Amino acid sequence: MMDDFPLNLSTLYARAVRLFPDQEIVSMEPGGEVRRSTYSETDVRIRQLARILADRFGLGAGDRIGTFAPNNLRHHELYWATACTGLVCHTINIRLFPDQIEYIVNHAEDRVMFIEPDLVPLIEPIAHRFETVEAFVILGDRVVGSLPNTVAYDELFEGVEPIAGWELVDERSPMMFCYTSGTTGNPKGVAYTQRSTYLHTISHLAFLPIGPSDNVMPVVPMFHAAAWGYPFMATAQGAKITYPGADLSPAALVSLVERERVTFSAGVPTVWLGIQHHLDAHPEADVSSIRAFLCGGSAVPRAMIDWYWKNRGIRVVQGWGMTETNPVASTAILTPALETLPWERQLDFLETAGIPAPGLVMKIVDELGEELPHDGEAFGELLIRGPWIAAEYYKDERSPSSFVDGWLRTGDVCKITPEGYVRITDRAKDVIKSGGEWISSIDLENTIMAHSSVAEATVVGVPHPKWGERPVALVVPKPGRSTTEAELLAFLESRVAKWWLPDRIVFAEEVPKTGTGKFDKKVVRQLPAVTDLMEHWDAVEG
Repeated sequence: MMDDFPLNLSTLYARAVRLFPDQEIVSMEPGGEVRRSTYSETDVRIRQLARILADRFGLGAGDRIGTFAPNNLRHHELYWATACTGLVCHTINIRLFPDQIEYIVNHAEDRVMFIEPDLVPLIEPIAHRFETVEAFVILGDRVVGSLPNTVAYDELFEGVEPIAGWELVDERSPMMFCYTSGTTGNPKGVAYTQRSTYLHTISHLAFLPIGPSDNVMPVVPMFHAAAWGYPFMATAQGAKITYPGADLSPAALVSLVERERVTFSAGVPTVWLGIQHHLDAHPEADVSSIRAFLCGGSAVPRAMIDWYWKNRGIRVVQGWGMTETNPVASTAILTPALETLPWERQLDFLETAGIPAPGLVMKIVDELGEELPHDGEAFGELLIRGPWIAAEYYKDERSPSSFVDGWLRTGDVCKITPEGYVRITDRAKDVIKSGGEWISSIDLENTIMAHSSVAEATVVGVPHPKWGERPVALVVPKPGRSTTEAELLAFLESRVAKWWLPDRIVFAEEVPKTGTGKFDKKVVRQLPAVTDLMEHWDAVEG
């Protein structure tokens, strides 16, 4: 028998500090200030912070702190001071509505909240409604705003002796609370455990390797799904880490890549589309240090994958996951056999959600729950299970509708190819059924975004009195470019089935997005151009 040594994140952390003490952590601060530290210097702060949380605030294993901050060094310190001590870091999405923030703070029972100075105005109007918060900490060198019982983060460290080391904790104890974006009803909480995050970290370092020679820039927010695990993965491997702060504009990110020589990054498609357009306009920009980036959160346009590889030699790796999957569950890496195929054929696999990470199992089922073949043709709801997949929501009566016989119901409608690649055709709530035929809004969006004048596009199904539903597209042209509805329809005619052609193409300056950067289709369906079309159809039918 083997030693039943607990899977603790502190084990990975302590190894990194011991082996890579001089590795750098770079953090962009408000006003453009660059803050630099090393693993060993940050370790002293993290061990001081562990003592502060225990002695100053009286927090012990299982207690929750809330964080309300972008990707920066102080947030990194909070991640590890909680992960190494048995405390729970509750990362709060700064893009949620005030009522949702109030709900999750109270639901999680946060005792102390750590808030970025610029974000204090978002908390002040609702702070009096927090039922369990005992103190507020401003993540800077001075107190700002008018929150009660407030202290500046940097002042907490004065004269504090770091703890000597880390004690082992129960590997099945929670270390982070992440909540869904709450597109329907209140956000649902998922408790990431020491064990689940440890296994996610190890599996993905084997699956999509990064190492000590890398410089990892997590653009995906630390306030959403643990920045897809990259603060843990990068640290575990001793990589340099570059935190971009609050300015995620294409110009700022490209400048950071050039200066710090970032080699790997992760973020949603809208970020990389913006950078693509910036690079188009500034071909002199040097991003040659980047070898790859993980892209997920919504479907990655095939045209974008193609552009980055052909124009910049950068591999775009599509990833898929959910808050409930702690968070990355599959990535579109190519098997050796597929790497020998022509590039256009490789793209057929690179544009999918990929293959499951080692340790996870997936299947697709029909409406009766019967398993469907992985033949690339049958499609049904994707179910997944494994050691870093949620088994239930935290204190939520909605769990039974999402978990069945140990499997998580993802709500994604998918096909699985004979090679094992998952192709997500839609969210169950977004798939369009027109005249008895299914239309994938995701596939239609990606096809529209392949047009040279299109920056972003989203497609929704709109109720139709005759056909049940018909597709309507909302399109954002690239800066300095223009196109017409007739031109886009002509472009689509040779690329999609006739019944897939949108009944209307609406142009806009931007696509509404959710708090996690996804296209907000419920808002799109309420736009006047869409509702007016529904009224027109009803009038014609009448």
